[in-house]
Amino acid sequence: MDISWYIVLSAFIFCIGAAGVMTRRSPLVILLCLELMLNAGNLALIAFARMAGNVEGQIFALIVMVVAACEVVIGLGIIVAMYRRKLRIDVDDLAELRG
Repeated sequence: MDISWYIVLSAFIFCIGAAGVMTRRSPLVILLCLELMLNAGNLALIAFARMAGNVEGQIFALIVMVVAACEVVIGLGIIVAMYRRKLRIDVDDLAELRG
């Protein structure tokens, strides 16, 4: 397959994730959309690495996956803290977690 198909798919997935981040208010949905955006970037990295015939893009994609896993752990920790304090789960109300 040609690399352009992978890049078009990556751009489409990235646009879906970006639209979800901009329109949703639930922190869990925002985290899922951020994961979509990171995976779209990973797909593009792997496609370009395969085109060039080297493994640097694949190694960098693995590093991005580790960062994405750390981001999910921190985000879910914040969501659990909000549930424990019985706060309304809304992105606009996250300023109330101070202190």
